[in-house]
Amino acid sequence: MGGSLAGVDLGPSMLAAAGPAATSGPSIPAGTGPGGTPTTALSVYHLITQLCQRPDPASIISANKQGAQFSGQGQGPATGATGAEALAGSSTQRETALLELSKKREQYEDLALVLWHSFGVMSSLLQEIISVYPMLTPSSLSAHASNRVCNALALLQCVASHPETRVLFLNAHIPLFLYPFLNTTSKTRPFEYLRLTSLGVIGALVKQNDNSDIISFLLSTEIIPLCLRIMETGSELSKTVAIFIVQKILLDDTGLAYICQTYERFYAVGTVLSNMVTQIVESQAVRLLKHVVRCYLRLSDNPRAREALRACLPAPLRDATFSQLLKNDHITKRCLATLLLNLSDRVDS
Repeated sequence: MGGSLAGVDLGPSMLAAAGPAATSGPSIPAGTGPGGTPTTALSVYHLITQLCQRPDPASIISANKQGAQFSGQGQGPATGATGAEALAGSSTQRETALLELSKKREQYEDLALVLWHSFGVMSSLLQEIISVYPMLTPSSLSAHASNRVCNALALLQCVASHPETRVLFLNAHIPLFLYPFLNTTSKTRPFEYLRLTSLGVIGALVKQNDNSDIISFLLSTEIIPLCLRIMETGSELSKTVAIFIVQKILLDDTGLAYICQTYERFYAVGTVLSNMVTQIVESQAVRLLKHVVRCYLRLSDNPRAREALRACLPAPLRDATFSQLLKNDHITKRCLATLLLNLSDRVDS
């Protein structure tokens, strides 16, 4: 997995010659790779073509017949794909293109523009996502299939994070295609990886500060219940990204008003946050604690929520339970002190 989200390290990045004529394909900006190694327009153009190309049906039939003939004679290539999989645009070739394109996300600042405006790319990425749906129920997602679709999701995250494609991405309602992944409950590694990478796409959308339209869109969907469930049952990293999304929703005035509009919504969020505090007492996960404190602090800005929190704020946030854990985190300690002041609690010096 690659990239970084709101200070959450998601691991290492998922890691020439003249290009085609200007009228023969998408306009690809040249870039520079790590260490100053030139990354040409031709390499990205070739990968995009490889991703979007589909083999001719007649060629597939011919290749399969030829492969069967070689197989029957006990012959065939010693290495590499055989039959239809060796054709340009085959599933194997597209998988390779996904992997190589995902490695170039940090080499091209405007790769998102290239992906969005190149004919067939977004359709191909959505096809990769939809092809995994049958593996969700019953849970039969393999590590190989998970890695492949996560490379497609990494490219979607690239599009979602770029200022010039973020709104286009949202207007196309592409985030909705990820919700079936977020709705899974299997705790196996392939599913956990799939949920985490899907959360990364949503996190990239809300990471910027000009979020009103994005928050309004997300509030019209089931993103809050999905994030709340992951905050309770996911891995620590998935919980961190999920609560980051909820925190960004709360920071928007529309999001805060939405969550505090009814008792049921406030209770759902408050219960999950309280359960997380209990878990953090055991796990000592300071990264999660930072987000939990900020969520409570933002909730305290709403008069009705503030009144409710006076009665239901978890005891570990009121006493010195986390004093050692936050010893060197002055910002979170200040947030916690402000929260307690908002609730009219005495703050020990």
